[in-house]
Amino acid sequence: MAVYTEIPDDEFARFMAGYDLGAVTSMKGIAEGVENSNFLLVTERGQFILTLYEKRVDPADLPFFLGLMEHLAEHGITCPLPVRNREGTALGHLAGRPAAVVTFLPGIGVRRPRAEHCIALGGALASLHLAGRGFAITRRNALSVGGWRPLFDNCLGRADAVQPGLGAEIARELDILEAAWPADLPTGVIHADLFPDNVFFLNDRLSGLIDFYFACNDMLAYDVAICINAWCFEPDASLNVTKARGLLAAYQAVRPLSAGEAAALPLLCRGSALRFLLTRLYDWLNTPDNALVVKKDPLEYLKKLRFHRSVAEASAYGLAT
Repeated sequence: MAVYTEIPDDEFARFMAGYDLGAVTSMKGIAEGVENSNFLLVTERGQFILTLYEKRVDPADLPFFLGLMEHLAEHGITCPLPVRNREGTALGHLAGRPAAVVTFLPGIGVRRPRAEHCIALGGALASLHLAGRGFAITRRNALSVGGWRPLFDNCLGRADAVQPGLGAEIARELDILEAAWPADLPTGVIHADLFPDNVFFLNDRLSGLIDFYFACNDMLAYDVAICINAWCFEPDASLNVTKARGLLAAYQAVRPLSAGEAAALPLLCRGSALRFLLTRLYDWLNTPDNALVVKKDPLEYLKKLRFHRSVAEASAYGLAT
């Protein structure tokens, strides 16, 4: 979440008049995240999130995102629900951007996940993967292996300004992963961005999942790899095997990984580290200085990528064989 676009008062008033949410009592921009403009909206009917979808989001994907949240909620996943306006539609237009209002989900994202948080996350991720079955709309993952080189090309010549030699290291990694990326693992709906700030807890119990705007169809085990990278490393970039073991055991208790998925896990972790290195690098180099957004350090994921290069088997992550 972030704020890139300011909303004129008169346009905002006209937009909200289309909803049956009562008078607006406050609206505040949310700085966390990097993708869309988000605001905490408080009305007489309660709290909501107003999202303006920025230029990186393809408007054609929005029915997938909004429909997926409704589908998951119907199948037992606690997540925000799109609020339909008086015309019965969930998607509108505001300040030159597609826009939607979704329900507010109470809870707090943990900044330093403990092992028990990772265990709860593992079970929730597997439940999400099972709940996604039967969702009628599909969306290709534009940030999977086929999208990494174009993203890198947009940073070409500037990566070394972040760290000397970074460009050549990424280029070598791309060559390796493009040649070795698996194509025969189980697929389905994945969240693709289930970082700790997108998982809410209340009294140390997982209370819901948010921010489905990277969700897509891809390998389910790739989503697991993303979560290992996001949840199981310490600030010094060392893997906490206790956290990873708990995450994987809880996931497998709900949806067991196949032998092929287990064998591919080190490569998938390596690929997901490169994906977030590249998107963070792009944002680091291209985010306007006046944007209300917290830029994230791409070098965090370079360190994780280097760790995964040393891993030969999934047992290094604590996966029981």
